[in-house]
Amino acid sequence: MSANGGTRAIIAALLANVGIAITKFVAFLLTGSSSMLAESIHSVADSGNQGLLLLGGRRAKRAATPEHPFGYGRERYIYAFIVSIVLFSLGGLFALYEAYHKWHDKEGINDHQWVPVTVLVIAILLESFSFRTAIKESNQIRGNQSWVRFIRRAKAPELPVVLLEDFGALLGLIFALFGVGMTLATGNGEWDALGTAMIGILLVTIAVVLAIETKSLLLGEGAEAADLAAIERAVTSGPEVERIIHMKTLYLGPEELMVAAKVGVPACESAEELARGINAVEARIRAAVPIARVIYIEPDIYSVAAATAGTGAAAPTAAPQADDEAAERPGS
Repeated sequence: MSANGGTRAIIAALLANVGIAITKFVAFLLTGSSSMLAESIHSVADSGNQGLLLLGGRRAKRAATPEHPFGYGRERYIYAFIVSIVLFSLGGLFALYEAYHKWHDKEGINDHQWVPVTVLVIAILLESFSFRTAIKESNQIRGNQSWVRFIRRAKAPELPVVLLEDFGALLGLIFALFGVGMTLATGNGEWDALGTAMIGILLVTIAVVLAIETKSLLLGEGAEAADLAAIERAVTSGPEVERIIHMKTLYLGPEELMVAAKVGVPACESAEELARGINAVEARIRAAVPIARVIYIEPDIYSVAAATAGTGAAAPTAAPQADDEAAERPGS
């Protein structure tokens, strides 16, 4: 559901931004407003970013290969990180440069004065539609989380990226409308430069937030506390496992979680009995957390003494240490 919802939000944002970018460029050519130019480049960057998100989602669906045995799910994180770079450079830095240039050329808007205001109002309406779509799709998976927590903890990067982009686009349009409106009212181009600078600072800030969050996903994040607790209950709820010795989880992609656990098991009469027990544990994990698709269970015999020593396994089953092996060799 999150993938489909993300795609709908991306397409809605892409269509809106393409139309907005064209009208903004026309307004810039007619008026020479730096705010309109900054917003034009902003919309072009956003359109390119949505294209990158769609490409990342498509490439992430490729099947696993011997070279990439866990598949390509995390490629969505890579493209989301590229989006933050594009937003920072093509959007934010360009707007700041244009603001600096306009500050030294304080000419007001003399021709077609009605054009920028009309274009900005229409753009605000289109962006509001795109933002509404992103909010609607996000609410289907956000649950009771706050918006800040949703953006920070979401494993699928598309919806948080589109949400931040659309939110930034709306604020940027308001800043542009402020700069253009004050320039038209006063005839002083410094207001236009100020609006452009506000857009640049906004885009740089959003790009930094996106980079920080996607970097965390690229490095690898484990399961949320609720999912982790559900997995632990699934492992220990049957007679096959006495306790969890240690366990680690890792998102291989937004919809694929890897679970690796060493568990203490009771003595078994045969390997077949042990295998059936491990299969039952894996089935319970998948039923409790469906995205846990890659599961590795290592059975062991738990020992309090070994756990105290830090080996995490029983002394009879642990690998012998080098010193012990040397002591057992003849002539040592």
